[in-house]
Amino acid sequence: MGGTVSHKHTAILDAAYELFGSEGFYETKMSEVAERAGIAKGTVYLYFKSKEELFMAVTRRDCEDFLQRLENLLQACSTLADKLSAIAGHHLLYYYERKQHTKLFFRAPNNNPELMAYMTRFMEEYMQSVMKVMQESGAAEPELLAESYIGMLDRLKMDIMLRPGFSEADAHKRAEFAAGLFIHGALGSQNEQAVHTLHEDHQEEA
Repeated sequence: MGGTVSHKHTAILDAAYELFGSEGFYETKMSEVAERAGIAKGTVYLYFKSKEELFMAVTRRDCEDFLQRLENLLQACSTLADKLSAIAGHHLLYYYERKQHTKLFFRAPNNNPELMAYMTRFMEEYMQSVMKVMQESGAAEPELLAESYIGMLDRLKMDIMLRPGFSEADAHKRAEFAAGLFIHGALGSQNEQAVHTLHEDHQEEA
């Protein structure tokens, strides 16, 4: 019995993900979700009281999977360069894998307080994961660095969503470029500044 319940719940979420992603929240009907899931419309309402609640469940599952996969990737990395590459690759490939489901992001429910609050928490958790990587590297201003890195990746993701011919190889190329640019640019300049400050301190002592 438990397996059947779990199977139906998953089938509903999978069907809703496909429809919300390709058609948009407002264009999707609960009857269409039921039809794609292969169950009766009334059964959908046994699991989710409204379309908003269903969209929230789809979003939560997707975001939790994003964070868990990122954590697994980072645990397998030993160097800062590897971790930044993992973050960039995960961020961009996440959107590449959802290239046919962009309406999950652009056609979501308007002014839904629960959804907005959840997405705020999700972004904060993501920020904390990236900030932890910056802190462990010994970098100054880890919060600003994390915000800057995620912001750069968010800009690069727009190429995925707006360019029809964008390929997986393009996503990997941009991920490596972003990681390299950040290591040799933002973090590199911080290291140079630290050395310069240390040199000035030694001169003052002399």
